[in-house]
Formats: sequence, structure tokens, C-alpha cells
Amino acid sequence: MSNGPEHSQPATAAEADTHRPRPVPEAIPAQPGTEQAPAPAERRSGQGLPPGRPTPMRRDGDRLRFVGAATRRIARGIDLDEIVMGLCRATVPTFSDAILVYLRDPLPVGDERPTGPLVLRLRRTDRIPEERDTDNAGFLPAQPPEPTELTELSAVTAELCEVRPGGALAEVLRGVRPVFTDVSAVRAALPELLGDGGQSIVPNGQRAILAPLRGRRRVIGAAVFLRRPERPPFEPDDLLVAAQLATHSALGIDKAVLYGREAYIADELQRTMLPETLPRPTGVRLASRYLPAAETARVGGDWYDAIPLPGSRVALVVGDVMGHSMTSAAIMGQLRTTAQTLAGLDLPPQEVLHHLDEQAQRLGTDRMATCLYAVYDPVSHRITIANAGHPPPVLLHLGGRAEVLRVPPGAPIGVGGVDFEAVELDAPAGATLLLYTDGLVESRLRDVWTGIEQLREKLAATAQLTGPDHPPPLEALCDEVLDMLGPGDRDDDIALLAARFDGIAPSDVAYWFLEPEDAAPGRARRLARRALSRWGLEDLTDSVELLVSEVVTNAVRYASRPVTLRLLRTDVLRCEVGDDVPQLPRLRQARATDEGGRGLYLVNKLARRWGATRLSTGKVVWFELNRS
Repeated sequence: MSNGPEHSQPATAAEADTHRPRPVPEAIPAQPGTEQAPAPAERRSGQGLPPGRPTPMRRDGDRLRFVGAATRRIARGIDLDEIVMGLCRATVPTFSDAILVYLRDPLPVGDERPTGPLVLRLRRTDRIPEERDTDNAGFLPAQPPEPTELTELSAVTAELCEVRPGGALAEVLRGVRPVFTDVSAVRAALPELLGDGGQSIVPNGQRAILAPLRGRRRVIGAAVFLRRPERPPFEPDDLLVAAQLATHSALGIDKAVLYGREAYIADELQRTMLPETLPRPTGVRLASRYLPAAETARVGGDWYDAIPLPGSRVALVVGDVMGHSMTSAAIMGQLRTTAQTLAGLDLPPQEVLHHLDEQAQRLGTDRMATCLYAVYDPVSHRITIANAGHPPPVLLHLGGRAEVLRVPPGAPIGVGGVDFEAVELDAPAGATLLLYTDGLVESRLRDVWTGIEQLREKLAATAQLTGPDHPPPLEALCDEVLDMLGPGDRDDDIALLAARFDGIAPSDVAYWFLEPEDAAPGRARRLARRALSRWGLEDLTDSVELLVSEVVTNAVRYASRPVTLRLLRTDVLRCEVGDDVPQLPRLRQARATDEGGRGLYLVNKLARRWGATRLSTGKVVWFELNRS
């Protein structure tokens, strides 16, 4: 076993019997003078000095090369832990035998003004193992540590340190510049930082450097560089090296903390704008998935939605705002809200996309978006789809055949001045429609059409496992679709919406036109009674007749065209009355002397649920009753 350098894990995680020596990092050039010839006894035994032991840097060029390589390694870190690890592994063993990194707890973000006392937490320790460490593959010594040994640093140093205002440590941190710890003022700060036990690990002489870590606006921590007593001490020019390492690390930590906070806020913003739960409309089952982007791209503008519409229909929406930022997430939220509002007006899909396009232009942003808007009707078993530059949906038939639906591609939302087309397609019972964003099918390793074909093949293969007459469970199908993503194959966030079409059988639907005349309520009662008798729901006759009579009476009072009456038998009994008057009814408390105004009050009392929806041609008032 070699005697190369070894690194401990973060100070909060103790490990036992898992450490092994680590070779000198190739990216960090060894210092001149480390190539010492082994003694004769060492040559005979084949054991020499461990590689990369720190010895004095002889030339300024050596220090510049070391600092350049070390800062590049630190800069490769994306998050806080990676930057701290980069600092530790860049300096040990090339610059020092050991390092301790303390950071503020909690770390302030950006312009945030910290409150409370300044507390430093030991974030990470790193060191070269003792000779006996490589013999027993452990850090913790069997005997109590000698004061001159660099033992398990986290075991003998304090994890938390509260910096006393006006104390020795506060003065050192305020000075910003790295200092040797053999100075009396600095020596007095060590017990405060390391604790009483930790002070014993600091060698005498210029073998320890305390370097404050100062970010853009404040001190955010400190780093302690240590060399063993048998090693050459630091030189005055090494303070400049420590200053460069501390500066680059502190600025990187500042940036990582700020990025992490922004990414967290944007991620939470995006999640709050997505539906917490999906509705359960009649005649269709829904499932969804959302995966945020990888760490480097993290927050995007993908969204999905399912919106119940009059007539037991449902609008299925999926969209993607281009870009990855909080702005993308905010625009996504505005477009989703706009789509919900437009859906409430029951506009055709192409009209919804047209108004979304206008809204995107009013936002005054150059961020475009793609969107696919579909309306499924479980009664007619048809689906109407309009597309705005979005990947086409895939339909999995009951027999196991999967097809990519041919829908007009359209231009992205935000382009302006374009027309959107809609197509109406069959939606047979038992079929499953998949709407998704491009993150599912496109990556650096494949183009979008290759990914769509792989998705189609994946769906067909999954359906074969359950047989031609049994579609795969919807939730399991979504998981199988996401499994097609390979490791590291996700550069973008993913929104997935799956809809299983159950439909409503024609025998469970009754539909009539009623002329707007005084006899309409009586005719509506008789038609409803016959339908209930045919369905074996005679127990609901009295309630249905009463409520149908009240709603139809309100409709024919102001309508100028025939009123529609529709009954649907599913897990509940649903009644819908439509007219050409756009004004929605309002529930109010009738006074004792009023001759009317009690119709909606009765509906509200007797119905399981009720509501009213404005349409482009008028409105629909509906209510539901439990079948038992």
C-alpha cells in the first residue's frame, strides 16, 4: 500500500475502515524540490517519501503555476460542497499537509444582512495520513494524539465556533489577509476557532496559516493550512498563495450559495404553479409526472394541466416556455393561468392558442413557448387538438399499437401574426394519449424525432406485456416512459400527462332540445322521468324532476333559442341545461315575500355538486346527484 495523501469526508460524517490513500491530483503541479532522493535504506525497501509532500516553492513561477491550477480546480465546483472539496484537494498535499475549512452558519445570500452572532461551522477537513494510518487504514489513533501530530482533525477540533465581537478571532477575520499563527495576536484566536483540544494540532513556527474567506460583501468563513513539524515551514510568499486560494474559494462559495437560493426559489415557484392534484373528470383517467432539469440547467418553464369543461369534456394542456430561469417559470405561470381562463370560456383549441399568443406578446418578453391544447369528449369519443410548435402526442391503442398523431405543427406562442389549426381525431375507449415536453425525447445524444420514435416503441413494448385486451396501468406506464431516460440523459425538465380514455356509452346519455316556452319545464320533467326509469334510477325521480324543473324554468325565461337538456349516467347522475344567455346565475337568499329566486337555493341544497360555465354561445348550468 502506498503512502499517498488521503482525504477525509465532511467533518460531520465520521467514517471508519473505508479510507485509502489517494494519489496526488494530476491537475495540481508538484512543487519543485519534492523529488528528493530516497535514503539507501529506503531504496532497499522500496519505500520512499510520500509523493507531493510540501516543500518550499523556489520560484515565483512555481507559485503562479500552482495557483493557476488550484483556482481552475476550485472553479470547476458548481455547488458549495464541490467548491470546498476543490479547495481541500487542490491544497493537500501540494501546498499543505492538512486543511480545515470553516464557513458561516447560516451562510448569508447576496445582499441579505445576517442577523444574530457570527457562528462558524467546520465544513470539511483534509489531511495527509500518518505513516501508521496507511498501516491500519484508519484515521483515529489507538492512543491519545500527540500535540505535534495531525490526527483526525474533526475529532479534536470544535465543530461550531461563535466569534466574539472584539475578540482575537474577530480581529483576525476583520483583517482579511492571511496570517501566520505564530503571531501572538493570532495565536490567541486559535482556541476560539478550534476549541481547546484543537489548538494542540497547530505546530509551532510558521507551519500554520489562518486565511479569512471574504466574499463580495462580508467574511463568510476561514481556512487553516497546516504543515507537520518535520516539514519545511511556510515562507512569507506563501501568504500570497493562501490569499489567492481564499479569495477564489470565497467568491465561488458566494456564487454557489446565491445560485442555490435562486434555483430553489425558482423550483418552488414552478412547482406551486403546477397542479397539486389532477381532476377526476367523467370518462377519462389521468396521470402526470414532472421532473426538474439537471443541476446545470435546473429550472425551466414546462407545465401541464387538465381542466374540466361543460358536457363532461376535459381540456388537456402541456406547454414549455423556452429557457431556464425564474423568468421562464414566471412566464409559465402566467400562460397557464391564461389557458385556464380561456378554457373556462369553452373556446375552440385553436382560439385558445391564438389568445395565448397574444398574451405572450403583451408580456413584452422575447421568451417564446410551445403548447399543445386538446379537448376530449367522452360522449362522442373524439378529441380535438391544436398545436403551437410542440412535439406531437402519441396515442397507444388498446391492442398495443402506438402511433404518433399527425397534428399541424404550428408556430410557437409569442411569434405573433400566425393562425393555428385544429384537427379532430377518434379517441377510442381504452386508448391512452401521452402529452409531453421535449425534455423527454430530446437530448445531446439524440434528436427530437429519434426520441419520439423511441417513445412510440417503448409504449408499444410496454403494452405487449399486459396483452391486447388489457392496457397497462396508467401510473406504471408513466414510470416506464421515464425509464427510457438513460443516466445523464436529462438536460431539460420534463412534463408528462397521460390520459386513458374510458368514454361514456351512448346508452348512458339522454339529450333533448326544448323550445323556450311555458310548457318546457313540464316536458323536461317527463323526459327525465322516462330516462331514469330506463336506467333503473327511479329512486332519484323526485329530486331530479324538482331540480330539472327549476333550472329549465330559469333557462327558458330569458332564452331566445332552444334550450338543451342532457342527462349522463356514470358513477353519478349529471344533468346539464344549456341556453344562449351568457349571464351566469348567482345564488342568493330569497326573502319571504319573493315569488321566485329559490331555484338555485334548492339546487345547492339537494345536489352533490353544481355549477355554471359561460360558453361562446351562452352558458351551461349543471348539477350532479349520487346514484345511491
